[in-house]
Amino acid sequence: MNYRAYIFRLFFRILLLVSAILALVYTIYKDQTVYSVIIGIGLLYLLINTYTFIKRRFVAMDDFFEAVKYRDFSRWFPEDRGPKDIRFLYTGFNEINRTIKEINSQNQAQYVYLQKILEMVDIGIIAYNLETGDVLWVNDSFGEILDMPSFKNIRFIENRKPELFNTIFETYHREPNSISIALQNESIKILISDTVFQVDDDAFKLIVIQDIDNTLNKNESESWKKLLSVMTHEIMNSIAPISSLADTLQSNLQIAIKQPKESNLELDDLNSGIKTIKNRSDGLLKFAKTYRSLSKVTNLNLQRVKVSELFSNIQLLMAPSIEAKNIDITFKISGPKLELDIDTHLIEQVLINLILNAVDACKHKEDAQIKVSASQNTSRNIVLKVYDNGTGIPQDILENIFVPFFTSKATGSGIGLSLCKQIMLLHKGKILVKSLEGEGSVFSLVF
Repeated sequence: MNYRAYIFRLFFRILLLVSAILALVYTIYKDQTVYSVIIGIGLLYLLINTYTFIKRRFVAMDDFFEAVKYRDFSRWFPEDRGPKDIRFLYTGFNEINRTIKEINSQNQAQYVYLQKILEMVDIGIIAYNLETGDVLWVNDSFGEILDMPSFKNIRFIENRKPELFNTIFETYHREPNSISIALQNESIKILISDTVFQVDDDAFKLIVIQDIDNTLNKNESESWKKLLSVMTHEIMNSIAPISSLADTLQSNLQIAIKQPKESNLELDDLNSGIKTIKNRSDGLLKFAKTYRSLSKVTNLNLQRVKVSELFSNIQLLMAPSIEAKNIDITFKISGPKLELDIDTHLIEQVLINLILNAVDACKHKEDAQIKVSASQNTSRNIVLKVYDNGTGIPQDILENIFVPFFTSKATGSGIGLSLCKQIMLLHKGKILVKSLEGEGSVFSLVF
């Protein structure tokens, strides 16, 4: 607002009024009647002009305040005509109107947005006036859960179902409470909570209910499906290499039986293969027991194990099936004396998962390579790494790969890597990943 021009003009008029009054007094004192009449008329004109000059601002403000009183923010004040100071005033009024209209528009959009969200949720919500019973707002889910048609006042329910009315509306549930209610010929269990809030002089009650019967049944069904999928996935991961190794041993035995003289079957190899199958079978049993109580405190069967022995078991188990897919797999240890305090069966399961993921990532590469290494870092932590030169992991899903049941594979269960993470946490270790799309990935187990 440009008040400087307005103040200057007002000051100028006051100055003229004072001058006119002094001149009028002077002419009266000198007994100059003609001049007194002329100056008196001029003084009257100045008084009327000054009054009009001041009043038009108050009239403009009265018009604006009246529009505010009746929430008429659509009114527009002319900014291109009238005195300059009034035009500045009108510009300010219009700016306020624009701001209020924008705020109202935003509030309206937020209200509609919130209303749509509340209508879409499967939780019943109602707010009503405590004194009159008039419903302020209710969503469709509330009526569906209670098997009631639309109503405008809660007395409608009181007249039709007094017991339900007392349970839902008359009883206070400050904390979420699970209760059973009778509807038609069945009884359902709901979770209910409420709160009272004040708006001006009126008190309102907000009630939230949820049909937990359907939720519990749905969650139980989903949990069973996921559990079966997980167990199948993990068991198959171990059975596949066991089956491959058993086939190899069986083929060698058949050759030795049919052609005993030409066969060079060594009993040590046969014993080693059978021992590997037994160890992995024991690992499967241990895995099943551990998975069942993985969410609880699990007592690990920790043993001091040489990394070379761990890698030897994995290599004997996995190498035949992997090399049959034209994938080169190598095991490397930076020091022969590296040892770990681990549950061997569980860490074997982790390594099998990581190696199988690497196989899947490399299956379309001509020079596919997988490297499994062990070393000690500068912090004296032993680190087991599984490298591959496969497709890599897209950056947009890299941060979610350890989330339970998250998978980017059409046939994946989304549990393998999350289970690996849980097993590492049980060992007070961690699992890390680095990946470049199109170049490969490296998973690190830090103990």
